[in-house]
Amino acid sequence: MGTYQAHETAVIDAGCTIGEGTRIWHFSHLMAGCVVGRDCNIGQNVVISPGVVLGNRVKVQNNVSVYTGVTCGDEVFLGPSCVFTNVINPRSAISRKDQYKETHVDQGATIGANATIVCGHAIGKYAMIGAGAVVTKDVPPYALVMGNPARQVGWVSEYGHRLAFDEEGTAICPESGQQYQLKAGKVERIS
Repeated sequence: MGTYQAHETAVIDAGCTIGEGTRIWHFSHLMAGCVVGRDCNIGQNVVISPGVVLGNRVKVQNNVSVYTGVTCGDEVFLGPSCVFTNVINPRSAISRKDQYKETHVDQGATIGANATIVCGHAIGKYAMIGAGAVVTKDVPPYALVMGNPARQVGWVSEYGHRLAFDEEGTAICPESGQQYQLKAGKVERIS
């Protein structure tokens, strides 16, 4: 386990793996068996449950609970108060810990403030989930989704800019100059 920084009010259970350079802020709780990568930022009042895996350079904003069954790739952004679930049909009086459904958030994806990710779905790399969206199905790489239920309204670059494709299905990110190709309903970066 590398050197990390934790505020004195943070609770870090024995058995956590925390990467070097990670910062953990006020009133957060990292539970036994979670894995947090290098150079992550865990905001205030965050819970990271057992079995959760966060990649490197992940930013978890304030008031986020990342429940068992969730994994995140490198450079994922989890916006303030976004919500993950891990059981489709929860009941207080019925234990369904053996029915957790997995959710994977792939590299570079962003989940906006107050968005809800219903369990059992994959968020593709560099996808952007709008603030307040309710995701009820898989989200493709580079997709921009909004609303309740979340619907795809476009595509975004790795820098988070909306992409405008020409007749040949090519788009250029206005910030990075990276080129993207839209073919058969899928986007990939080509330069």
